[in-house]
Amino acid sequence: MPDPSLPLDPSTVVVTAGRPARSPGAPVNPPVVLSSTFVSTGVPPAGELFYGRNDTPTWHPFEVALGALEQSAHPALVFGSGMAAIAAALSLVPPGGRVVLPTHAYGVTLAYAHDLTVRSGIEVASVDIADTNAVAAAVRSGRPASMLWVETPTNPMLEVADLPALVAVAHEAGALVAVDNTFATPLVQRPFEHGVDVVVHSVTKYLAGHSDVVLGAALADDADLHARLHAYRTLHGSVAGPFEVWLALRGLRTLALRVARSQASAAELARRLSEHPAVLEVRHPSLPADPGHARASALMEGYGSIVGVRPRGGADATDAVVAAVQLWVPATSLGGVESTLERRRR
Repeated sequence: MPDPSLPLDPSTVVVTAGRPARSPGAPVNPPVVLSSTFVSTGVPPAGELFYGRNDTPTWHPFEVALGALEQSAHPALVFGSGMAAIAAALSLVPPGGRVVLPTHAYGVTLAYAHDLTVRSGIEVASVDIADTNAVAAAVRSGRPASMLWVETPTNPMLEVADLPALVAVAHEAGALVAVDNTFATPLVQRPFEHGVDVVVHSVTKYLAGHSDVVLGAALADDADLHARLHAYRTLHGSVAGPFEVWLALRGLRTLALRVARSQASAAELARRLSEHPAVLEVRHPSLPADPGHARASALMEGYGSIVGVRPRGGADATDAVVAAVQLWVPATSLGGVESTLERRRR
């Protein structure tokens, strides 16, 4: 592995981080270790391999690489799915606490948060995450907020948050800030640079990048938060299979190339569609008229690879578009090498 003090570009980090130590005869790529348990005499010391639910060697290279990409003080923690990582992050909200979430966000995140209102007495407040004043009011009103949950750009509306301002508001109120960085990836934005406490990813999407694994990851700069996330993974069994993580690491190696190309394609597609007479609205932060354009230009190193489109003619016209596509794949999810098209509004 390279000297961690070297100032490497993220496109170099994706290729070099998490490699085995250089020694004669060592493999260039980390091997897959398929073992549920490890040789041990008595109670193992901290950090020693013991049982596959606690730790396994195949996780380490991916966790180190993602931690380096996000510029975290600690390696990432890989989970069995993106929702497992999200659940771990939301477990940091204490029973009876309060979490502020975007009105528009990943639907399963919102469903899980509202489920916590029943099981843990957690209060959930929804807010337009792009409206900094509204977020500040939501964080400060009612019970003290325990966590501000941020997606930027949001799923699926692509709203862009003023992340530094939101971190300042939340921390002033004593709340943690968690960011789902799936849509942007650490090549486009690195939330820890703005003082965020927790970052989560659906590794299934861009990081693995080939629509062949279901994985998640969570990161925390603070040692105590990192330990709590690690403990949640172990106690809840939210673990990933070694082979899936090995596939994710292999996919990660081409992340810079894939993100650059998909962002360029998305921007060109958004530009063309914005000029098409059959299109009512296009959402993509690269467009100068997009509400998030100025903020994305200032805070992000790109505009992302998701495009939102509203055809003229309503639901029937939209259904006709989905039925007519030939190269795009009508399917949920995103971030693979294929282009997918999903009908969201019903």
